[in-house]
Amino acid sequence: MNSDVLEQQVDRLVELGVHHLAGLDVEGFRAYAEKLEPRDDAAVLAVHPSLVPASQLALLLSLRDKPGFVVVDMEDLDAFAPIDEVDGGPLYLLHGLDRGDDLANWSPDEALPEIRGRGRRPLTVNEGISWLLQEPDRLEANHCFMTIGSRKAKARGLDARTPAIWISGGTGRDGRERKGAPKVGWCWAGNRHTWLGFASAELEPG
Repeated sequence: MNSDVLEQQVDRLVELGVHHLAGLDVEGFRAYAEKLEPRDDAAVLAVHPSLVPASQLALLLSLRDKPGFVVVDMEDLDAFAPIDEVDGGPLYLLHGLDRGDDLANWSPDEALPEIRGRGRRPLTVNEGISWLLQEPDRLEANHCFMTIGSRKAKARGLDARTPAIWISGGTGRDGRERKGAPKVGWCWAGNRHTWLGFASAELEPG
Protein backbone atom coordinates (compact mmCIF):
# COMPACT_ATOMS: atom_id res chain seq x y z
CA MET A 1 0.00 0.00 0.00
CA ASN A 2 1.46 3.34 -0.94
CA SER A 3 1.04 6.33 1.34
CA ASP A 4 -1.72 7.78 -0.86
CA VAL A 5 -3.93 4.71 -0.42
CA LEU A 6 -3.42 4.70 3.34
CA GLU A 7 -4.20 8.41 3.47
CA GLN A 8 -7.40 7.79 1.51
CA GLN A 9 -8.52 5.27 4.11
CA VAL A 10 -7.78 7.69 6.93
CA ASP A 11 -9.69 10.37 5.02
CA ARG A 12 -12.63 7.99 4.72
CA LEU A 13 -12.74 7.44 8.49
CA VAL A 14 -12.48 11.18 9.11
CA GLU A 15 -15.30 11.78 6.61
CA LEU A 16 -17.45 9.34 8.57
CA GLY A 17 -16.65 11.11 11.84
CA VAL A 18 -14.71 8.28 13.50
CA HIS A 19 -12.36 10.84 15.07
CA HIS A 20 -15.32 12.48 16.81
CA LEU A 21 -16.44 9.15 18.23
CA ALA A 22 -12.88 8.64 19.47
CA GLY A 23 -12.88 12.06 21.16
CA LEU A 24 -10.02 13.31 18.98
CA ASP A 25 -9.36 16.17 16.62
CA VAL A 26 -8.41 15.31 13.05
CA GLU A 27 -4.69 15.79 13.63
CA GLY A 28 -4.67 13.56 16.70
CA PHE A 29 -6.61 10.89 14.85
CA ARG A 30 -4.30 10.96 11.83
CA ALA A 31 -1.28 10.63 14.10
CA TYR A 32 -2.32 7.06 14.95
CA ALA A 33 -1.79 6.06 11.30
CA GLU A 34 1.48 7.88 10.64
CA LYS A 35 3.79 5.05 11.69
CA LEU A 36 1.89 2.23 10.01
CA GLU A 37 3.79 0.25 7.38
CA PRO A 38 1.44 -1.64 5.06
CA ARG A 39 2.84 -4.57 3.09
CA ASP A 40 0.60 -4.10 0.05
CA ASP A 41 -2.17 -1.98 -1.47
CA ALA A 42 -4.87 -4.44 -0.33
CA ALA A 43 -4.29 -3.72 3.37
CA VAL A 44 -7.26 -2.30 5.30
CA LEU A 45 -7.16 0.13 8.21
CA ALA A 46 -8.87 -1.24 11.31
CA VAL A 47 -10.29 0.64 14.29
CA HIS A 48 -9.51 -1.02 17.62
CA PRO A 49 -12.46 -1.32 20.05
CA SER A 50 -10.48 0.63 22.65
CA LEU A 51 -10.70 3.62 20.29
CA VAL A 52 -14.30 3.25 19.12
CA PRO A 53 -16.50 0.33 20.27
CA ALA A 54 -18.36 -1.82 17.77
CA SER A 55 -21.79 -0.54 18.82
CA GLN A 56 -20.86 2.96 17.68
CA LEU A 57 -18.78 1.96 14.67
CA ALA A 58 -21.62 -0.19 13.30
CA LEU A 59 -23.89 2.83 12.97
CA LEU A 60 -21.48 4.29 10.38
CA LEU A 61 -21.99 1.35 8.03
CA SER A 62 -24.02 1.97 4.92
CA LEU A 63 -25.04 0.05 1.84
CA ARG A 64 -26.74 1.82 -1.03
CA ASP A 65 -27.71 4.70 1.28
CA LYS A 66 -29.12 2.40 3.97
CA PRO A 67 -27.45 3.05 7.36
CA GLY A 68 -26.15 0.21 9.47
CA PHE A 69 -27.61 -0.94 12.78
CA VAL A 70 -27.16 -3.43 15.60
CA VAL A 71 -29.93 -5.94 16.32
CA VAL A 72 -32.05 -5.09 19.34
CA ASP A 73 -31.15 -8.26 21.24
CA MET A 74 -27.44 -7.54 21.16
CA GLU A 75 -27.20 -4.61 23.53
CA ASP A 76 -24.05 -6.22 24.94
CA LEU A 77 -22.16 -6.11 21.63
CA ASP A 78 -19.25 -4.21 23.17
CA ALA A 79 -18.67 -7.03 25.63
CA PHE A 80 -17.56 -9.25 22.73
CA ALA A 81 -13.78 -8.95 22.96
CA PRO A 82 -11.00 -10.28 20.70
CA ILE A 83 -10.18 -13.94 21.38
CA ASP A 84 -6.65 -13.42 20.05
CA GLU A 85 -4.27 -10.62 20.88
CA VAL A 86 -4.56 -7.87 18.28
CA ASP A 87 -1.19 -6.37 17.38
CA GLY A 88 -0.97 -2.65 16.78
CA GLY A 89 -2.41 0.49 18.27
CA PRO A 90 -5.77 2.26 18.10
CA LEU A 91 -5.51 2.14 14.30
CA TYR A 92 -3.75 -0.83 12.72
CA LEU A 93 -3.59 -2.70 9.44
CA LEU A 94 -5.19 -5.94 8.27
CA HIS A 95 -3.57 -7.94 5.48
CA GLY A 96 -4.83 -10.69 3.22
CA LEU A 97 -8.50 -10.28 4.07
CA ASP A 98 -10.82 -13.05 2.99
CA ARG A 99 -14.60 -13.22 3.39
CA GLY A 100 -14.46 -16.98 3.87
CA ASP A 101 -17.12 -17.86 1.32
CA ASP A 102 -15.73 -21.39 1.06
CA LEU A 103 -16.64 -21.96 4.72
CA ALA A 104 -20.32 -21.12 4.24
CA ASN A 105 -22.54 -23.73 5.90
CA TRP A 106 -19.90 -24.42 8.55
CA SER A 107 -20.67 -23.61 12.15
CA PRO A 108 -18.44 -21.18 14.09
CA ASP A 109 -17.27 -24.09 16.24
CA GLU A 110 -16.21 -25.96 13.09
CA ALA A 111 -14.73 -22.96 11.28
CA LEU A 112 -12.41 -21.64 13.99
CA PRO A 113 -9.96 -24.57 14.01
CA GLU A 114 -10.04 -24.66 10.20
CA ILE A 115 -9.12 -20.97 9.96
CA ARG A 116 -6.31 -21.42 12.46
CA GLY A 117 -5.15 -24.53 10.64
CA ARG A 118 -4.70 -22.38 7.54
CA GLY A 119 -2.35 -20.10 9.46
CA ARG A 120 -4.89 -17.30 9.63
CA ARG A 121 -6.98 -15.64 12.33
CA PRO A 122 -10.71 -14.83 12.38
CA LEU A 123 -11.73 -11.19 12.16
CA THR A 124 -13.12 -9.43 15.20
CA VAL A 125 -16.41 -7.60 14.83
CA ASN A 126 -14.59 -4.23 14.87
CA GLU A 127 -12.33 -5.48 12.07
CA GLY A 128 -15.26 -6.69 10.00
CA ILE A 129 -16.99 -3.33 10.37
CA SER A 130 -13.75 -1.50 9.58
CA TRP A 131 -13.41 -3.51 6.36
CA LEU A 132 -16.93 -2.63 5.30
CA LEU A 133 -16.45 1.05 6.09
CA GLN A 134 -13.74 1.06 3.44
CA GLU A 135 -15.28 -1.47 1.05
CA PRO A 136 -19.08 -1.58 1.54
CA ASP A 137 -19.62 -3.84 -1.47
CA ARG A 138 -17.82 -6.69 0.29
CA LEU A 139 -21.23 -7.29 1.88
CA GLU A 140 -23.38 -9.01 -0.74
CA ALA A 141 -26.71 -10.79 -0.65
CA ASN A 142 -26.11 -14.46 0.19
CA HIS A 143 -22.39 -13.73 0.71
CA CYS A 144 -22.07 -12.14 4.14
CA PHE A 145 -19.82 -13.17 7.01
CA MET A 146 -19.34 -13.95 10.67
CA THR A 147 -16.70 -12.29 12.83
CA ILE A 148 -15.89 -15.07 15.26
CA GLY A 149 -12.69 -13.41 16.42
CA SER A 150 -14.89 -11.64 18.99
CA ARG A 151 -16.54 -13.60 21.79
CA LYS A 152 -18.11 -12.70 25.12
CA ALA A 153 -16.63 -14.35 28.21
CA LYS A 154 -18.93 -15.79 30.85
CA ALA A 155 -18.26 -17.10 34.33
CA ARG A 156 -17.75 -20.49 32.72
CA GLY A 157 -16.63 -20.54 29.12
CA LEU A 158 -18.01 -18.35 26.36
CA ASP A 159 -21.39 -16.94 25.45
CA ALA A 160 -22.95 -19.19 22.81
CA ARG A 161 -23.49 -16.27 20.42
CA THR A 162 -20.99 -15.21 17.75
CA PRO A 163 -21.17 -11.81 16.00
CA ALA A 164 -21.97 -11.63 12.30
CA ILE A 165 -22.63 -8.95 9.70
CA TRP A 166 -25.24 -9.39 7.00
CA ILE A 167 -27.94 -7.56 5.05
CA SER A 168 -31.32 -7.09 6.69
CA GLY A 169 -34.36 -8.53 4.99
CA GLY A 170 -36.54 -5.92 6.69
CA THR A 171 -38.50 -8.50 8.63
CA GLY A 172 -39.42 -8.84 12.29
CA ARG A 173 -37.95 -6.35 14.70
CA ASP A 174 -35.59 -4.95 12.05
CA GLY A 175 -38.51 -3.05 10.49
CA ARG A 176 -39.39 -2.80 6.81
CA GLU A 177 -37.56 0.51 6.51
CA ARG A 178 -34.28 -1.31 7.19
CA LYS A 179 -34.57 -3.77 4.31
CA GLY A 180 -31.21 -3.83 2.54
CA ALA A 181 -29.32 -2.22 5.43
CA PRO A 182 -26.06 -3.61 6.88
CA LYS A 183 -26.89 -5.42 10.11
CA VAL A 184 -24.66 -6.48 13.00
CA GLY A 185 -26.25 -9.46 14.68
CA TRP A 186 -25.33 -12.87 16.01
CA CYS A 187 -25.53 -16.59 15.34
CA TRP A 188 -25.24 -19.58 17.64
CA ALA A 189 -21.73 -21.02 17.77
CA GLY A 190 -23.02 -24.47 16.87
CA ASN A 191 -25.33 -23.49 13.99
CA ARG A 192 -24.66 -23.44 10.24
CA HIS A 193 -25.83 -20.86 7.70
CA THR A 194 -25.47 -21.31 3.95
CA TRP A 195 -25.17 -17.56 3.36
CA LEU A 196 -22.54 -16.71 5.99
CA GLY A 197 -18.82 -17.22 5.53
CA PHE A 198 -16.11 -16.56 8.10
CA ALA A 199 -13.96 -13.48 7.55
CA SER A 200 -10.28 -13.84 8.36
CA ALA A 201 -6.93 -12.15 7.94
CA GLU A 202 -3.30 -13.17 7.58
CA LEU A 203 -1.32 -13.44 10.76
CA GLU A 204 1.13 -10.61 11.22
CA PRO A 205 4.80 -11.62 11.04
CA GLY A 206 6.13 -12.37 14.50
